[in-house]
Amino acid sequence: MTIAEPQTAIDALLATRLRNAQPALWTNPALQAQRAAALPALGRTISLDDTRAAAARLARFADLLAQVFPELAATGGVVESPLLPATALQPVLGMAEGQGRLFIKADHSLPVAGSIKARGGMHEVLEFAEGLALQHGLVQPGGDYRALATTQAREVLGRYQVAVGSTGNLGMSIGVVASALGFQATVHMSADAKEWKKDRLRQRGVLVVEHTGDYERAVAAGRAEAASNPMCHFVDDEQSFSLLLGYSAAALHLQKQLAEQGVAVDAEHPLIVYLPCGVGGAPAGITFGLRQVLGPHVHCFFAEPVQSPCFMVQMMAGPGAHPSVYDWGLSNRTEADGLAVPRASLLAAELMRPLLSGVFTVADDTLFTHLVRVLDALGERIEPSAAAGFSGPALLTGTTAGQAWLRSTGIDAVLHQATHLVWTTGGLLVPKAQYQGFVQRGRAVLAAQG
Repeated sequence: MTIAEPQTAIDALLATRLRNAQPALWTNPALQAQRAAALPALGRTISLDDTRAAAARLARFADLLAQVFPELAATGGVVESPLLPATALQPVLGMAEGQGRLFIKADHSLPVAGSIKARGGMHEVLEFAEGLALQHGLVQPGGDYRALATTQAREVLGRYQVAVGSTGNLGMSIGVVASALGFQATVHMSADAKEWKKDRLRQRGVLVVEHTGDYERAVAAGRAEAASNPMCHFVDDEQSFSLLLGYSAAALHLQKQLAEQGVAVDAEHPLIVYLPCGVGGAPAGITFGLRQVLGPHVHCFFAEPVQSPCFMVQMMAGPGAHPSVYDWGLSNRTEADGLAVPRASLLAAELMRPLLSGVFTVADDTLFTHLVRVLDALGERIEPSAAAGFSGPALLTGTTAGQAWLRSTGIDAVLHQATHLVWTTGGLLVPKAQYQGFVQRGRAVLAAQG
């Protein structure tokens, strides 16, 4: 394909940094400041009512989830993560005094799936199960969904298959939940998926189909196979409203957490959120929910590896185009396996056009150094992809592009009252030996930097 020539010197510099796989920041000229009651995407309009409906569905299944997953018994089947103050991290991230407070939305600790994919993945499987349960009379509207744990219900659900294409974390979420409910579960995994994630799925009775190609090819193969089976529901990470709305439900819980910690979100107290991004469904769903729930003073930035900036190149290209990172001479190879995606979701991109503040890229070495810094300062274990957002505050405050954005939004005048929120992805289920390898690499990079 032909890439449009940059229109300004800033665009040219950004394009050069992208092609050279150097960290870069793009800010969205199409951002709309006002709150949108409803937004169109791929021929459908969604609103806060849809987010609330997704949250209500997760609540209906809570008792069942607590029964089939012992690790959820303590929370009554609620799958949520804590909001952690992270002031101890601010100096090592380059945040100076008067640049706001830092928090972490700790999705790396989400039970069952162990990653940000838990809400969206669970929601789509549960929505499919709910439809079948009502169709077959396994439950009644308003009834007790623990009936789906019975032998009779599992026999009915066991006639159906749930399939997904994944680099790892979404496959973990879909496969584990689908298998627990009795579905035949199949996960098509790309070449960059980690072996331990495949092993964990197999231990749960999930069929893992390995592909030699990248994420895009794994999804295409899974979609094609599912199309030939009328009893198969394919979870399409590139096009699924159910996934996206499941992710958006996190905003309702975060709203309560912010209030509990005395964090205001308004013109004088902006909230700046940094979200790791692969194909875009999870961060787009969360951004949609946050903008609906908390309004226009939430500013969301997506974080991507320098070799896999699919969302940045999509947003730069504009409507009607669907570029790949390969078009920019990039390899799509990164240790952040969950973010190794060559082409963005058009659903996510269309929805984000008026809502997203920007996208930035991060080098792999930086992911490992931030992983170590999070461990040393807070004792939290995250995987490399979960570290992507920690570069955000310094990019905004310490680069020409970031400072220009702060001035253009007026946030520079109230930055001392801002809240920075880094949203992590995975880490809980990473095997000890694998995690120690992450730490060793991070410490080696820090030592080399002096």
